[in-house]
Amino acid sequence: MNLNGTITALVTPFDKSGAVDYGKLKELVDFQCEGGVEGICSVGTTGESPTLDHPEHQKVVAKTAEYAAGRVTIICGTGSNSTAEAVSLTKSAIAEGAAQATLQVTPYYNKPNAEGLYRHFMTIADLGLPVVLYNVPGRAGRDIPIDVICRLAKHPNIVAVKEAAGSVDRVSAIKRALPSFTVISGDDSLTLPMISVGASGVISVASNVIPAEMSQMVRFALEGNLPAARDLHIKYYELFTNLFIDVNPIMVKEALWLMGKIERYMRLPLCETDDARLEILKNTLTKVGIIK
Repeated sequence: MNLNGTITALVTPFDKSGAVDYGKLKELVDFQCEGGVEGICSVGTTGESPTLDHPEHQKVVAKTAEYAAGRVTIICGTGSNSTAEAVSLTKSAIAEGAAQATLQVTPYYNKPNAEGLYRHFMTIADLGLPVVLYNVPGRAGRDIPIDVICRLAKHPNIVAVKEAAGSVDRVSAIKRALPSFTVISGDDSLTLPMISVGASGVISVASNVIPAEMSQMVRFALEGNLPAARDLHIKYYELFTNLFIDVNPIMVKEALWLMGKIERYMRLPLCETDDARLEILKNTLTKVGIIK
């Protein structure tokens, strides 16, 4: 499986009552496809997966694929810190036939040892859907060791790793150990340097807001047009960073609300940001011409 380019970690929009707003979801999917992204990651961290129940989870993935209508690759976030739950969610995704791959987060909170990580991911891979490993120690509490990634990469269904550890060095180390294995940036602000050392693209939060611009930056970088990619990186760097001045996905949902694309609603324990951070975001969006 060839995963590259810009894959949007799509938010899950809710209406004012807190129910999933499928009308807004369709509009967001269309916005992404029209912006030229290569893929959508449905119900990942940015999609508020911890607070969607299983039927909602399955329906959001299925509807995302339905609305995309084959225009982009669909990756479903079906990971968990319970292997049994990850298996259940992944089997449901396979039965729906909606996604071309699954994003599998490092089990969080229980922080398994290296062998436990290996067995967990191998169990998911054996189900048959291509697996993108998700290394995010800031949320999971630990890295996936590179030697474990090397072991896992021998499985034909383990096709890539999303690196959200904030480390370009890890991309270099993985590509040195596994030159043909796909590495995808999980940090918008590090996408350009990660591509420069071998990453194939990004699973992006910022592309929720700027799908066309993020897609163009990544294409320039992958084509080797680094000056053009750098210009876009510099232009949107402040946006990349200010989307994370509060816990993700709070700020990206605030941005989409300011753009008039969704209601201002997150499920507890997430809630709206404070006035000071909202003002910073407004100023950033105004400076780059996203809002007036």
